[in-house]
Amino acid sequence: MKPFISYTGIVAPLDRANVDTDAIIPKQFLKSIKKTGFGPHLFDEWRYLDHGESGMDMAQRKKNPEFVLNHPRYEKATILIARENFGCGSSREHAPWAIEDYGFRAILAPSFADIFFSNCFKNGLLPIVLPAETIDDLFKAINKQEGYSLTIDLENQSVILPSNNKINFQVDAFRKHCLVNGLDDIGLTMQHSETIKAFEKSYYQKNSWLL
Repeated sequence: MKPFISYTGIVAPLDRANVDTDAIIPKQFLKSIKKTGFGPHLFDEWRYLDHGESGMDMAQRKKNPEFVLNHPRYEKATILIARENFGCGSSREHAPWAIEDYGFRAILAPSFADIFFSNCFKNGLLPIVLPAETIDDLFKAINKQEGYSLTIDLENQSVILPSNNKINFQVDAFRKHCLVNGLDDIGLTMQHSETIKAFEKSYYQKNSWLL
């Protein structure tokens, strides 16, 4: 998992509340349990005018010109801003997989669904909760300025605006540690590999009949 320490990126405004996981990655794309390959189908039913299925030639599909991610000014966006209750619906982990695979590193919103929020940290995404008024101000600023970018300083827990003003945010200390060090659940376990090996050796010596 890529470490997240300080990151600067263009912001894309998804001006919708209650974005559910089926909208983030529709059910027909959930056949794979790999973490990659979902980015092209992120927000599939909103990004394209036809019905998407796995294995389609994406170059032949017609994009919805009204959808925000299809606007040229947001094609290089790597930070997403949305309204309240982002990631609601089913608990599918494919949703953060798709967002990360598309290229986003962080999501800013007034609130997130609990399971989605937790799954983001496990997959290298930083979900940041900010007051609704602050999010509203950011939407206005993004709409006024093309190429609007933010710097997210996770170590100091602040969002740095183009004006250099800072917006502080809260994050759980353990989740912060994992993101800063690029540790997912497997990475956390591997930190204790020598202890695990020593335990296994001792255990099987005492219980040789298990071998």
